[in-house]
Amino acid sequence: MGSVNPPFVVFGYGSLIFKPPPHVQSQISGFLKGYVRRFAQKSHDHRGTPEVCFTRLSFFIRGTSDRAIIAISQNPGRVVTLIHKEEWDHFSQSDAFPNEDIVWGIAYTIDPAYEAEVRDYLDYREKDGYTMEILDVYTIENGIEKVGIHDAYCYVGRPDNPSFIGSEPLEDLAQRIWASVGPSGQNKEYLYCLATAVRELAPTSYDSHLFALEERLLELDKSAREDSN
Repeated sequence: MGSVNPPFVVFGYGSLIFKPPPHVQSQISGFLKGYVRRFAQKSHDHRGTPEVCFTRLSFFIRGTSDRAIIAISQNPGRVVTLIHKEEWDHFSQSDAFPNEDIVWGIAYTIDPAYEAEVRDYLDYREKDGYTMEILDVYTIENGIEKVGIHDAYCYVGRPDNPSFIGSEPLEDLAQRIWASVGPSGQNKEYLYCLATAVRELAPTSYDSHLFALEERLLELDKSAREDSN
């Protein structure tokens, strides 16, 4: 008898929670150990549209002076990534991850008949700096922690990828998310959807970083409404 390939299971901790991949056969809520979830990844393609700034460069062609105008900067939004806890502690001592916080998400088992299609779909969706890693997903049964799924796949924005932005002051980050818009919609809607979804995953599902940003964005929304009246 031929060997049977293990199922393709992908763990979602960001937009995959509220916008699942196609061809899901089953799913369970679970959490990770040794990681933090942070809005530390720039989004050039989904939640941020390049904002072109221009500069003039002078140069010479065939002895005559000429000028060119080129774009030199962008205005990407911010989306979440997973970061190994020890790496995040190295980046930001002022933003220590609370011990009571746990990175909850959803592990999706994909229909084997569509594995190749879903892999291609996810590779394209997560193309802006994300790398696939393999990790264990934990669950709680009868009050006891256990590994629910071994070797689930997960897209992680590692600190050495060009879209990794690292730690930013909460106010700067909130202002950026509140103002950014991309092909997939408003950056703040991404955050609001994620916060709502995380709350619904489990009674112990809590993310102080995410919820603090949500609170600040709601304040910005309220202030904008008051200013418009």
